[in-house]
Amino acid sequence: MNITIKSVHFDASESTREFLEERLQKIDFATDKIVDLDFTLTREKDHQFEIEAKIHFRWGLRAVVKTKTYDLNQGIHELVDKVDMKVRKEVEKVQEHKA
Repeated sequence: MNITIKSVHFDASESTREFLEERLQKIDFATDKIVDLDFTLTREKDHQFEIEAKIHFRWGLRAVVKTKTYDLNQGIHELVDKVDMKVRKEVEKVQEHKA
């Protein structure tokens, strides 16, 4: 699984990147099912953050999950929870299809 973290209109600190990678341990069960996981952290003009994750699954499906927040770490926390739910849902669909 390739993880890319890009920040727009600000420089994400090393601690922010480490926090995101630490939270991603939640989806370790699916590392062989995800090809790429691209994160874009964008600071808006009103100091709100839009955080987006693009998930590219091994079977060709692409999913996008987004959240907006004023607290970057809280937004990362929420986004990783959404990514976890999306990954579990898609993995279940594929397993049901194969069964």
